[in-house]
Amino acid sequence: MFSLEIDSTADARDLLIADLWELGSTGIVELTGTRLRAFFESGADRAGLLARYPDAAVREEENRDWVRHARDLLPPMEVGRRFFLVPEWRDDPTPPGRFRIAVNPGLAFGTGLHETTRLCLEGLEDLVTPGIAVLDVGTGSGILAKAARLLGAGRVVACDVDPEAIRIAAQGFIGSAGAVRSASMDLVVANISPEAIIALAPEFARVLRRGGTLLASGFNTTEAAAVTSALAGVREVRQKGEWALAVAG
Repeated sequence: MFSLEIDSTADARDLLIADLWELGSTGIVELTGTRLRAFFESGADRAGLLARYPDAAVREEENRDWVRHARDLLPPMEVGRRFFLVPEWRDDPTPPGRFRIAVNPGLAFGTGLHETTRLCLEGLEDLVTPGIAVLDVGTGSGILAKAARLLGAGRVVACDVDPEAIRIAAQGFIGSAGAVRSASMDLVVANISPEAIIALAPEFARVLRRGGTLLASGFNTTEAAAVTSALAGVREVRQKGEWALAVAG
């Protein structure tokens, strides 16, 4: 077995992790916010991996269960006031008063590990009331749609342009906000790229009912001005580390 230690920007970290899983990594450890170690079996295509990541540091690893070791380093996480996010292979008891959501880091964006996902979950806690209609644009792993249902939303619609994300989330439709009926949603949550938020801003406004709210994240603080200038009625910008969420409507 061997490992690759790879540097990444904060923006690209989640995509890098997903890419490494797709390339056959048996375990990934996040060493810092921008550096991680990915483990591979001895028979993996080492030359191909190094060609793809030429700056990666290679290390031969001892014969141990690195899959279990990597998984043990992914603890459960309490998010906001109500959520308890647990890697699907763990059986930690759910703290009283919290909703349990099983996550599978690496399969799709939206495991709760990233600051933007946590910002969205906390925003949903504040804004979901019983019976409202919620649209999750760019659902990824489906975590935000699941959270909205647990908080009591009456109707939750999830969509993603990536068919694999819809397969993993096991809910929603392949597409985006353009396929949703006008004035049909009380709350829209979109944890996507800043470019996508800006492009979809008119669609978000169209699908929201009068008095509805948009939670938009997926951008860092340096991109916040460009994003908020494209949105109508921005009431607040929340931050967590280098990342931001806009509350609009």
